Amino acid sequence: EREREREIMSVDETIIAWVGDEEVGEGDPVKVVAKVLDVLRRKTDLFLQENVEKRIWELIKVNRRKARAGGEGVKKGFFGQKKAAAPSGEKEEKEEEAGRSGEIIEEIENPNLQSLDQKLKEKGEEKAKEFEEDGATAAAAGGAGGGEKADSEKPSEPEADEGTGLAPNSGNGYTYDNGHSWVQTLQDVTLTIPVPQGTKARECTVEIKKNHLKVGLKSSSPEYIIDDELHKEIATEDSFWNINDGKELELYLQKVDTMSWWEKVVSSQEAINTRKVEPENSKLSDLDAETRQTVEKMMFDQRQKAMGMPTSEEQQKQDMMKKFMDAHPEMDFSKAKFM
Repeated sequence: EREREREIMSVDETIIAWVGDEEVGEGDPVKVVAKVLDVLRRKTDLFLQENVEKRIWELIKVNRRKARAGGEGVKKGFFGQKKAAAPSGEKEEKEEEAGRSGEIIEEIENPNLQSLDQKLKEKGEEKAKEFEEDGATAAAAGGAGGGEKADSEKPSEPEADEGTGLAPNSGNGYTYDNGHSWVQTLQDVTLTIPVPQGTKARECTVEIKKNHLKVGLKSSSPEYIIDDELHKEIATEDSFWNINDGKELELYLQKVDTMSWWEKVVSSQEAINTRKVEPENSKLSDLDAETRQTVEKMMFDQRQKAMGMPTSEEQQKQDMMKKFMDAHPEMDFSKAKFM
């Protein structure tokens, strides 16, 4: 076991040394990854395998999520914090050098999106102002004589539904007492299970089906650590697992329904309170336009309920009814009840 730990440390030290090497990484971790991929292309059939691009991209997403969560020993660059922008002169020089070598540099900038919290705050303030103005108008119309009656007949504001369940962790999942932990986005779930130090992939038994999950070690008794129904259906062709540092078995599960949050990974786990899930604003740019719009709507409705105000659908119904009433002034709506 100690020999295995020394081997792992040796690999870590070697990779970090490559980053600083003038002929390998030149201080840029991305160049190290590029060189490793180039060696794998020349010496193995990695890039001839099906869905290899998707698997590599999912590994990048998983590690980026860990880096954002503040994992130990995270370095700046690549999965860690972004480096400071290079001076314009240096940037142009690098582009010219890349042009001479035949490389194509494509810069992908985050879309200039307004902060979701700021949007929600502004919408909430607008609705609050409208409610205040409507209340003031109703009070003035009622007059001094009818004020007390109006107050007595004013319906109580509905209480916001806070939901039930465990409070989610920073990754919108949960860490259980047995060491099992999971995090999620709207698109995927990552489940991490601790295993004995030095465990290798060939010593594990993993079966990923669209509605069922089996995870175990061939040397343990009982053999399966997990043998349970999944909370919701997954896309098995886009799901995979790997051993992380010889001490964790990590499973990446691609959701089929990418419009809802999971309460748990498997049915035997205690559920989290999905009403307290807080997706990071910085991840919205990773979503496609349709998914991002759905997330914004969900968060807006949640904020409106907490403030005792109508949701987007309720507001739409109220607007439609108001237009109908304005178009038919001859009708008496004083005794009408609106659901």
